[in-house]
Amino acid sequence: MTIFISIAAYRDPELLPTIADCIARARWPEQLRFGICWQHGPEDKPPPALASRRMRVMAVPWAQSQGACWARAQCMSLYAGEDWFLQLDSHHRFAQDWDAILIDQAERSGAARPLLTAYAPAYDPLQPLPGHALPTVMRFDRFTPEGIALCQFGPVAERPDGAPIRARFLSAHLLFAPGRFVADVPYDPDLYFIGEEITLAIRAFTHGYDLFHPGRHVAWHEYTRRHRTKHWDDHRAERGVPTPWHERDAASLEKVRRFLVAPETGRFGCGVARSFADYEACAGLSFRRRHASRAARRGDEPAAPVSAAAAREWTVRLSLGRAELPDAALKHPLFWYVGFHDAQGNEIARDDAGRAEMQALLAAPHDRIRIERRFASTRPPARWTIWPVDRRGRWLDRIDGPIDLSGTQQLIEVTR
Repeated sequence: MTIFISIAAYRDPELLPTIADCIARARWPEQLRFGICWQHGPEDKPPPALASRRMRVMAVPWAQSQGACWARAQCMSLYAGEDWFLQLDSHHRFAQDWDAILIDQAERSGAARPLLTAYAPAYDPLQPLPGHALPTVMRFDRFTPEGIALCQFGPVAERPDGAPIRARFLSAHLLFAPGRFVADVPYDPDLYFIGEEITLAIRAFTHGYDLFHPGRHVAWHEYTRRHRTKHWDDHRAERGVPTPWHERDAASLEKVRRFLVAPETGRFGCGVARSFADYEACAGLSFRRRHASRAARRGDEPAAPVSAAAAREWTVRLSLGRAELPDAALKHPLFWYVGFHDAQGNEIARDDAGRAEMQALLAAPHDRIRIERRFASTRPPARWTIWPVDRRGRWLDRIDGPIDLSGTQQLIEVTR
């Protein structure tokens, strides 16, 4: 049971102590493989510890770094088919037999695609480790001005059986999943920092991963940042970097904002095993209304989500006459919302038509526009919706209609 350990380290003196403690406290240290994006200063020499055969190291001068998510994407590129994937920060300490605990928790979850995650309790590099720590759960904290959900964490008592706890949210500094996660949910290198965790949670969930908090303590994390230089400390115009950190951050925040109001499928988008609406229901959030349920704010354990294995594939082909579409929807639209709803009006799938698809559709010399969507859902689609947004971001008239399931359901043809 090999474990690939992804560590993005930015000028962090805690990197080597983290690796040493990780190896020392593992039950099966010989099964550990490390993928490290070592972002270093000109005065730093390659540490001999990183020359081990178990280390795969991408050395990057700090001025060439593009941020945390970019570095995590570089780490993922070093993955070589290990059984498990573990993502960490470069400032951790570990419980004894942490690897055995995580594998046991994943197996006990009963999920086909388990994902274990937590905000680990804190440690101070200058102080002895606490003798004991409780497991933690994540709870909703607030929405940023861009509508990005941020979380807090708190300790919980261990269950008598030590079983994992279903989770609503995801921590990027402790993420354990089957190795296939690297291919299923690759890191988006264009993201900078804020928004990393909520988008990753949505993408993992819609790809069929069930989120859990470990029911036993696994590791500690250093939160203060007192002992290390941060990316935003260095990446400023006065230091000669080509792109200051705030420019990367602004572009990243805008990309996350768009994703949360108009999610798309694709390499860095949602999966099709579950819908974006399914995640909102599980997490207790509404991104459009910027609302969080009391249960999400308390960090209550959510109900088991819809099983990805129980979902059915649906293919709907829409054919719309150009004449019934508003002129603004045909001339340089920003995007078209494309959604499907169940009989109660709940969104079960959404896969918007972006600029590239719109350009191709509108350039075709036909009097009808055809859009085909394939998605997975346990609930049959009862209605479809096309809702154009013009280039100023204004929502235009919505077009919708029923879906007839009386005939063959391999391919549903809808003409209007």
